Amino acid sequence: MDAERVIARERLGLVGPPGLLHRPLRFPQDLTNLPVLLPAKGLDIRTGFDQLLDQAGIQPIILAEVDDMAMLRLLARSSDALTLVPPIVVKDELAAGTLVEVFTIPGLTEEFHAITQRRRFPNPLLRELLEG
Repeated sequence: MDAERVIARERLGLVGPPGLLHRPLRFPQDLTNLPVLLPAKGLDIRTGFDQLLDQAGIQPIILAEVDDMAMLRLLARSSDALTLVPPIVVKDELAAGTLVEVFTIPGLTEEFHAITQRRRFPNPLLRELLEG
């Protein structure tokens, strides 16, 4: 029998290259003038983001919509755009200064799930993760 559990929640933010903005971001107003890289439509994090923009009447300049976080990370590193990601996805780039967190979006989070099967000999590391 498979089981699914939420093992972590991470806040969502907009990250970009250093020097992209010359003043603090006015969210969501400034997204009418700045290019963005977004997760694909239909993903939970994109749905919440789109709802915030729709409520504010904002139409962003979308450079790409990506359904893979690894690809979104690569695009974030090599573009001059803001990228919607959980900062944990680009933690190495943030630590190195290749990217900077521009804005944390209040109320939006990404959930990380574990899907497990019952096993005769359960993995003790997995048990620790799920119980911790």
